[in-house]
Order: sequence, then C-alpha cells, then structure tokens
Amino acid sequence: MGYWTLDDIDWNSFDASKVAPALVSLAKSACMVEHNGRDYARYLCEVFTGDDEFQQVAHEWAEEEVQHGKALRKWAELADPSFNFDESFKAFTDGYKLPLNVAASVRGSRSGELISRCVVESGTSTYYTAISEYTDEPVLKQICARIAADEFRHYKLFYTHLKRYLEKEKLGALKRFSVAMGRITESEDDELAYAFYTAHRGVGEQETYNRKVYAKRYLTEATRIYRRDHIDRLVAMVMKAVGIKAGDRLNRIFGSLAWNVMQWRVA
Repeated sequence: MGYWTLDDIDWNSFDASKVAPALVSLAKSACMVEHNGRDYARYLCEVFTGDDEFQQVAHEWAEEEVQHGKALRKWAELADPSFNFDESFKAFTDGYKLPLNVAASVRGSRSGELISRCVVESGTSTYYTAISEYTDEPVLKQICARIAADEFRHYKLFYTHLKRYLEKEKLGALKRFSVAMGRITESEDDELAYAFYTAHRGVGEQETYNRKVYAKRYLTEATRIYRRDHIDRLVAMVMKAVGIKAGDRLNRIFGSLAWNVMQWRVA
C-alpha cells in the first residue's frame, strides 16, 4: 500500500484543450468499475475463506482499486464538470450486482479464480498503458501510467498465489486455458456495458438499458486506443497465467490472431 496518492498527481497541469472526448467516456466508465473494488474484495474473501494471507491481500488490492476510481473520477470531473459521479455510481451499483454470498468461486476452483484475476489484471495493465500513451492530456497521462504500474504489480501478486494453489489443485493446462478464455469473453458482459450506460445517460433520463448496444458503444471507444505491441504484451501475460510456455513464435501467432480480431471489431 502507499505506492502513490492523489496528492502525487500534478492536477494543476490539467489542459482542457488536450482532452479527447472518447477518453472522457472511458474514464467515466472506468472510475465506477474501479470504485467498486471493495465489493470485489468481499467476493474474493468469501471464495478464499480460511486463507487469511490471501484475504489480507484482497483487501489491500481493493483499496488500491478504489484509489484508481477516485483519481479517474477527479479527472473526469475536470474534463466534464457536468458529470454527476454520485448519481451515476448509485445507478451502477443498484443495477449491477456481484455474487457476494458465495461458497466457492464461479470459476470452479480457487486456482480458476486466480487465473481469472490474472487475466483481468493483464487487461487493465495493458488498457491503462494504452491510454497513457494515447492521450496528450498531461494529468490523464500521469494517472493512467500510475494505474498501469499498479495493475501489473497486482498481476504478479495474483500469479504468485496462483502458483501456490496450483500445487494443491493440480488444474490442467486445458482447464486453465478454458477459464482464461471464458474470462476474456466476459469483456462484453454487463459490468462494462452497464458502467458505460450509467455514466453517459443524462441526469434523470430513463433510457432503456440494452447490453448489446452499450457493450458495442464501449468497445468502439476502447479498442481504438491500442497498438499492436500492447496486444502482444497482453497475450504474453495471459499465456503465462494459463501455463503455456510460449516462445517468440507462439506469442506472435496468438498476438496476430488477437490483433486481427480487434481490428475486425473496430471496422
């Protein structure tokens, strides 16, 4: 804990002339998902009942996620003073619920849950790196660079615990791959789509939520910020969590496939 605080951000360097509207949209959505970190910690603590070491890690991780949400919220409010975070966040948490009262991981095992967390941290670390390198706005660049570093550290943390649990649960490579691919496909689930919906509907508006529509709107904005090297890095991190010992050639194959799929989706 304590790697950085909001006071470490040079907020005075904010430059409204360099704000890209698409990145405002992404920041609004991301700040709500990140701000919901404590609910994720509650879920993880239920899954890892009896593992005091990991439960402590989950609580510390969640506080850093909440800080990410606070930083992105503050930037979004600078970029768009009309953004009503409190109303949007309430709508988000009212409409999107995590499974908090669980006896086991929705991934089938604790190892599966940790693979899923590694996939998520791979994606977020890559995502915030891409935003940091895409934006010309100085404050957003600072925030996203710091968040990306945190998310990469979180990936290593979950991966360390994954190795510990794999010694007990002996999850095979095929099952690990299946869990990872399942989590990747959830990038179009209700969480991000609903966050985008609640962040962008006007105050008091009652537009009907349509998951496919808002997932598409979110992905249209998000996928444009990536470069090929970002995707190669993401693929390498996911493959490590899956347990595939990939050399440069295999990484290139999976990286090319992921990149081509993304470009097709953008088109």
